[in-house]
Amino acid sequence: MAATRLRIFVSSVQKEFAKVRQDLKAFLLGDAVLRRFVSDVFLFEDLPAVDRRADELYLDRLADSDIYLGILGNEYGSEDAQGISPTEHEYDRASKLGKTRLIYVWGASDKPRSPKMRRLVKRASAELVRRRIEDSSGLTAEVYASLVEHLDSLGALRVPPFDSSTGRAKVGDLSRKRVEWFLDRARAKRGFPLDRKTGTEALLTHLNLASEGKPINAAVVLFGANPQRFHTTAQVKCVHCHGTEYQRPFASLQVYGGDLFEQVDQAVDFVLGKVNHLVGTRAAGPQAPQQYELPPDAVSEAVVNAVAHRDYNSNASVEVRLFADRLEVWNPGALPGTLTLEDLRGDHASIPFNPLIAESLYLAGYIERVGSGTQAMIRLCLEAGLSEPSYEVRQGFFVLTLWRDWLTTSVVSELDLNDRQRQVIAVAKSGEPIGNSLYQERFGVSKPTASRDLEDLVSKGVFEKIGTTGKGTHYKVRKGLTKGSKGSRTRKGLTKDSNGS
Repeated sequence: MAATRLRIFVSSVQKEFAKVRQDLKAFLLGDAVLRRFVSDVFLFEDLPAVDRRADELYLDRLADSDIYLGILGNEYGSEDAQGISPTEHEYDRASKLGKTRLIYVWGASDKPRSPKMRRLVKRASAELVRRRIEDSSGLTAEVYASLVEHLDSLGALRVPPFDSSTGRAKVGDLSRKRVEWFLDRARAKRGFPLDRKTGTEALLTHLNLASEGKPINAAVVLFGANPQRFHTTAQVKCVHCHGTEYQRPFASLQVYGGDLFEQVDQAVDFVLGKVNHLVGTRAAGPQAPQQYELPPDAVSEAVVNAVAHRDYNSNASVEVRLFADRLEVWNPGALPGTLTLEDLRGDHASIPFNPLIAESLYLAGYIERVGSGTQAMIRLCLEAGLSEPSYEVRQGFFVLTLWRDWLTTSVVSELDLNDRQRQVIAVAKSGEPIGNSLYQERFGVSKPTASRDLEDLVSKGVFEKIGTTGKGTHYKVRKGLTKGSKGSRTRKGLTKDSNGS
């Protein structure tokens, strides 16, 4: 076996774990560290249509693989004439061939398992170390930890990944208060099996956050009493800008340290304390409801994603930049190799840059279902009548932008618009595409009048035109102010209406 090139054979009941298998393959081939060493991940469903028995080809691939990765769930799978399932045949073959076996048992309880699967789990438990996992997030973290340990034992990791490396920190450098806070929160949010009486060392062992009795980097940034003593740039810089450009003097600048949970909470509070919000009455309860200009859950998701997925080896920090028309979150790093920016708008595998950090954030309820964060932000913004978030890679950073409602009452009042134009802005904000025909029908005007009104909105920087000619041409609200547009002349009104941004 080539020490630095691994071929991994994934075994499980295919139907039970169809999406899990595909997501795991995407993670193994897309993770910033593992993709340097994993050359192939084999799934049965990847077999081509050839004139050979599928089970023969499948077992040939197992023989050629370096690592057998088994996921044992509730179902046993289809059985052959001897009453043995493919999953058990694969486990037996891997054992006979002396393959490195990594076994992950899905679910905390054995009660839902079929009798034969319970027996297979019992066999595997007696023969080798296996880990119990309850969801895809846990599987990703456990597989990552196992493979990093395996690669390290081969001497392949000259520079180990940040989150699994150790430094000068000791267990005594962690905050017991924050450990107890985490144990309480994880138990309440995810039904975590350990309670607040659990020792710090025991928690670190359970979460794969210790190596030879020392806390690894992930543990330090998650639970450290002073993480910046060991990792200076593990912080979040929050900047409140005047207008729409990143330039001094800033309206406000704060740098937040502490552990990652504190950084997320403080950065979110920074943003929500400076955007517009309405306070309702206490008619429905003891607390007055608040409606923020930007959805709080979307802001939190944007910040926590940056903290979870950033490159901690970078000398840069996470930056949160609040402008008059948008919120930008700058994350040092890049997308995994198997994902594109367009993939983020649909269902996609979760490929966390720091799986061990991401797992603890998930357990504490800071991250929801894996791979769903970007879609949740899109949904939350559209429900709030805002434009879809933007994703891009800039200057070595992954940049996520949440667009504010920059077309406020004071801005619109300074644009010299007629009643039709003011009404159509409200329609466009709801996400409905505006075409010339719709404009004519809604307002009872001629085609030239509709064209003149719509083009005037384009020239003033309110709308952008999609397409040039034909029925597909339509208009939508511009996400932010552009230099040189007539709308940019309303900077004074924008500043006043956006709490000085």
